[in-house]
Amino acid sequence: MNAAELTGQARSHIRDIAAPPCHLHGDAVAAFMAMRRAAENDGLDLIAVSSFRDFDRQLLIWNAKWRGERVMNDAHGRPLDARHLADDARVDAILLWSALPGASRHHWGTDVDLIDRRAVPPTYRPELTAAEFGPGGPFAALFEWLEAHAARYGFFRPFRGVRSGVQPEPWHFSFAPVAEGARRALRPAVLKQALQGAALEGKQAVIARLEELHHRFVERIDWP
Repeated sequence: MNAAELTGQARSHIRDIAAPPCHLHGDAVAAFMAMRRAAENDGLDLIAVSSFRDFDRQLLIWNAKWRGERVMNDAHGRPLDARHLADDARVDAILLWSALPGASRHHWGTDVDLIDRRAVPPTYRPELTAAEFGPGGPFAALFEWLEAHAARYGFFRPFRGVRSGVQPEPWHFSFAPVAEGARRALRPAVLKQALQGAALEGKQAVIARLEELHHRFVERIDWP
């Protein structure tokens, strides 16, 4: 991937899938569809509620959280009011659950947020919370299936809350054969270039800490 693809500013590496609707790196498509077929054979309707996400979409999420226009939670899932936080604390709080624009693994088309569509009514709106994937949650069976089978298709959980700076995300799976190369290629200088021209809220605080933030939230993941 080139710099624009790594930071979500281009989508030339992305292939659009009609059924189920998702947007994946071309090299991840076959593996994802094979995993979906295997899950279907076991009674699960595995779909991605989030796949490729571009820089501008990630920027909208970041800026809305910074301004307090979008729900932001602490590490325990309790609501935070961004307006009452100093700039550095606001950066840290956002990054618990949302990536910095240009640094999201979703930019690569390798990472997907998964649910079992068959486990919930058509009107259900997934919140992607730990409770949904834990015992008694609607996606508990899917989570157990993915823990047992995802690796054989090349997928793993990069955010388990062990080594990464991101909170545990039992719904987030990554296609390792492509994602690892992208992670290594996304150096701080590449990320800085993407951010300098962006209308990023809190840009001064982010740029001042970019090396540290890159280490905590890009370099450090929970290995398969």
